[in-house]
Amino acid sequence: MEALLQQLGLQADERQLQQLRDYLGLLQRWNRTYNLTALRDPAQMFTHHLADCLAVLPALQRELGGREGLRLLDVGSGGGLPGVLIAILCPQLQVSCVDTVGKKAAFIRQAGVELGLRQLRAEHARVEQLPGRYEFITSRAFATLADFVALTRECLAPQGVWMAMKGKRPEDEIAALPADVDVFHVEPLLVPELDAERCLVWMRLRA
Repeated sequence: MEALLQQLGLQADERQLQQLRDYLGLLQRWNRTYNLTALRDPAQMFTHHLADCLAVLPALQRELGGREGLRLLDVGSGGGLPGVLIAILCPQLQVSCVDTVGKKAAFIRQAGVELGLRQLRAEHARVEQLPGRYEFITSRAFATLADFVALTRECLAPQGVWMAMKGKRPEDEIAALPADVDVFHVEPLLVPELDAERCLVWMRLRA
């Protein structure tokens, strides 16, 4: 875990390191019964889930710039990826994870309790039914960019941004976005030990 964080340029204290280890253990245990993810092999879960999601943290921390009291919504969070990891390494953020599958929301709630993440919430709901506004809205393998934006538009705070985790640069999806959505950065991500293209698509509403 320490080597992975070092490769990504991430800082973590001993408590956060233990939270990351404990989260991975929880995910593996619950997955045997509740099928939170298709991956079963611990090594694959480490690279394809943990490392893959942690790769977005440097970009998010840069965008945060030390600000506190902001809210982040992780849509289609599944087993809490990347929402729980963000809650661990960005404790200044209020993180809400939403998923339409009850057992996945229940797992995230339990993870929040066991890991002591007081700023983490889990919602069993459809995202378009959620109240409130969020400065950051994230997704990983959730939907096309156009659908992601359409479903979460009412949740985006003024001056807020969308962060969509994708594989290859999704040119067709970008072209299909409505005219009032600005893709202001497509950021390549390098995931240690994962031989696959990854990028982070940053979007906001045009002024």
